[in-house]
Amino acid sequence: MVTSFVENVPEGADTERVARDLVAQGNKLIFGTSFGFMEPMMKVAADSPDVKFEHATGYKTAPNLRTYDSRTYEGAFMAGVIAGAMTKANVLGVVGTVPIPEVVRNINSFTLGAQVTNPNIKTMVVWINEWHNPPKETEAATSLINGGADVLFQNTDSPAVLKTAESMGKRAFGWDSDMTAYGPKAHLASAIINWEPYYKKAVGEVLDGTWKTGPNQWWGVKEGAIDLVSIADDVPAEAKAKLEELKAGLKDGSYHIWKGPLADNTGKEVLAADKVADDDFLRGINFFVKGVEGKVPGTDK
Repeated sequence: MVTSFVENVPEGADTERVARDLVAQGNKLIFGTSFGFMEPMMKVAADSPDVKFEHATGYKTAPNLRTYDSRTYEGAFMAGVIAGAMTKANVLGVVGTVPIPEVVRNINSFTLGAQVTNPNIKTMVVWINEWHNPPKETEAATSLINGGADVLFQNTDSPAVLKTAESMGKRAFGWDSDMTAYGPKAHLASAIINWEPYYKKAVGEVLDGTWKTGPNQWWGVKEGAIDLVSIADDVPAEAKAKLEELKAGLKDGSYHIWKGPLADNTGKEVLAADKVADDDFLRGINFFVKGVEGKVPGTDK
């Protein structure tokens, strides 16, 4: 079996060109790993019925294209549990990327996690409206710290937020990979995605002929796709124990992050008492929970 990959593919026409090139090279299973690849992949899949396509974070499917995602909000929640225990100011800061449900869900879940260990926290958000822009991330992180936040979290993949926290004497998290090395004094933990279990499953299904399209494959702690790693030595033992307890609950399905009663930050009930949010609810979140300051951009009436 031969594997090939193309890095740093721009979204749009280049996506389609690269996907068609991969088909022409004889690849029989093609993964696209950015939300913006969705439309080009749909076009190429329609023209290549003998090739299987997998699109990360998308919502459109075809007979030979299915979608998959990781429950990044579970990693955000676990980071929040640590953040709530470690903040001295009771003010947390989040550098937000693009205000879509995925990111809003992460910000809310981080806040809900923090409230487990510290019900007095508030979360401030600064948006950069990009997925990766280290100068803007640095600027946003600096703004949050100057605004009173002493623990930072982000939905961006560069270590800029962690580096900024390190340089300003505050604490922060790694996101999507273990970022300890970029800010060892600031680093509290890193929320990571492990795509390996899903890729093994997808490739195995193509090889044995059982691959089929269907609803989004959404994997989390339960499937070994999400974890919180490299927790700092100075995190209190009771916070670490609480995290392990909650992680075990996520793994066996006994604990639900999104369970009522829950209100948004205007006081409106969004989940009734004892009601557990289903995946449709989670995919459509466009509000901030109680504890997060401000409004989700674009939701003003």
